[in-house]
Amino acid sequence: MVGLIEFIDRIDNLFLRLDYTIVVQGTATVRFSRWNFIFSHLLRIKKQTAIMLDSKSILEVLRPVQDPELQKSLVDLNMIRNLSVEDGSVKFDLVLTTPACPLREMIVEDCEKAVKQLPGVKEVFVNVTAETPQQKSQSHKQSIAGVKNILAISSGKGGVGKSTVAVNVAVALAIKGAKVGLLDADIYGPNVPSMLGLENGSIMVRKGASGEEILEPSFNYGVKMVSMAFLIDPDQPVIWRGPMLDGIISKFLYQVDWGELDYLIVDMPPGTGDAQLTLAQRVPMAGAAIVTTPQNVSLLDSRRGLKMFQQLGVKVLGVVENMSYFIPPDLPDRAYDLFGSGGGKKVSEELGVPLLGCIPLEIALREGGDKGVPIVMSAPESASAKALMAISEQIAAKVSLAALV
Repeated sequence: MVGLIEFIDRIDNLFLRLDYTIVVQGTATVRFSRWNFIFSHLLRIKKQTAIMLDSKSILEVLRPVQDPELQKSLVDLNMIRNLSVEDGSVKFDLVLTTPACPLREMIVEDCEKAVKQLPGVKEVFVNVTAETPQQKSQSHKQSIAGVKNILAISSGKGGVGKSTVAVNVAVALAIKGAKVGLLDADIYGPNVPSMLGLENGSIMVRKGASGEEILEPSFNYGVKMVSMAFLIDPDQPVIWRGPMLDGIISKFLYQVDWGELDYLIVDMPPGTGDAQLTLAQRVPMAGAAIVTTPQNVSLLDSRRGLKMFQQLGVKVLGVVENMSYFIPPDLPDRAYDLFGSGGGKKVSEELGVPLLGCIPLEIALREGGDKGVPIVMSAPESASAKALMAISEQIAAKVSLAALV
């Protein structure tokens, strides 16, 4: 139909030129009467076509377009909003379930393709926004005011780069536009502040309405953060038993002014101890991601950590394989399997959980942690940063899916 309209416009311009020629040369116009009759019908079709282009017709062509993960119509999910039509220009908001949606471009393309099928559409403008859904409440657990989703980054053993993953995932989500908090629950080895460029940072303490202490989180790279490192001297060891550990984690959960957050990421200590138990029993969790390396020793411990969360009723979002291979800086096209290969995929398949992604080992990744500049900020085009960004998108998508189904 769009081609027909263009044809009519061309005929219209042709008749204007013919009429001018006829008047100038004084030739009779009777011979064109039949063409004028046909053309009048074509103009009528054009007007009727223009009338068809309205909000209702646009919503109808958008109705078959689905959210690929929810498998439901964007229109039925109320993800198409503020629709307007003017002179063939169609504008509307596309409200996704997370700012870090991994299928954003595909959904936008599907919407544009559907609308452009309508006759009379000259251009389509899609304004993409997001509303992160609230995780389902659980009657026996206490939510955190203003926090929509709480998720853990955990590992079965230390030394696998769990904190590196937690910090970079948090910053990646913030880059995408999400409101993010990061709780350093590794009380015995709090390293998150130095990795987030807050080694010399601090947290303020104020009195709440009932006289209780309220902690003001530190902030950098778009992420709010609290850590035991802010409450002790740099060289001071934390020699605490379980009840004291439980108390400080609860304080970080409920006595921090987190404000409005889409995601509160908890960097867990390695293993299957008190911190994991406290978190799983206290708050409704959106899920947990398990970090491992490809080598067998790490995989054995990661299986235990994964099983622990499942036994506690926490959804396992998937497995992250860190240090999958080494990329030398002088030979970026080469990859060396320093710690074996395929371990993350193997454990994810055996335990029936997704493999969220594989992160290569690069010198820039280590340097970013040492300098306090996460690699997703310092080298966003590196292989490690791209992998971490993709993992953050996968985590966000799975959290939203769990909240809506």
